[in-house]
Amino acid sequence: MGFLTPVIVATGAALHAAGNGWGLFNMADLPVWLEITLAVIILDWAVWFQHLLTHKIPFLWRFHRVHHSDRDLDVSSAIRFHPVEIALSMLYKVALVYLLGAPVIAVIIFEVILNGAAMFNHANINLPKSLDRIIRTVVVTPDMHRIHHSDIRAEHDSNYGFSVSIWDHLFRTFTAEPKGGHEGMTVGLRWQDDETEKLVWALKLPADKL
Repeated sequence: MGFLTPVIVATGAALHAAGNGWGLFNMADLPVWLEITLAVIILDWAVWFQHLLTHKIPFLWRFHRVHHSDRDLDVSSAIRFHPVEIALSMLYKVALVYLLGAPVIAVIIFEVILNGAAMFNHANINLPKSLDRIIRTVVVTPDMHRIHHSDIRAEHDSNYGFSVSIWDHLFRTFTAEPKGGHEGMTVGLRWQDDETEKLVWALKLPADKL
């Protein structure tokens, strides 16, 4: 249920905005297909931008590094976030839905893509290199996102995309390969200890040193 809560809240916000005629799309007279397409694209960019901000703003990074402290990337890493970051992310997303007046179906499509992509790109799988190079021109692959979890600052400050790689290519935050190669790359935070799997450790992490 906890995994579905952000989806339910965002969908509820879209229904509420539509019922009151709030938001840009509810005031515009655009074809439904265009509203849905634009809303999904804008929301995807907004989440990419939010992710970038969690790395650039020290207060937000304190909470976001709970996600980066996972040393063993797998599907479960996609939901490893501090409760405060989850709450802030939910508020940000709801505000965007109200501002846009995003169609309910667009919000649902966006959430399905976002959550499905997050599980895929955190998965502990290796695609054939030739296939990976083709896919990552549009879609974020596990190898591409794994670089984002490097303990080297320049590398984890890149590849912010969850679903599509277009924004990282467009805004020049794309890194093709880690400096030492994937075999030589360390996942996690450089200074962390060995208690990363403990809940209390994760909850207290934002109060620890940067």
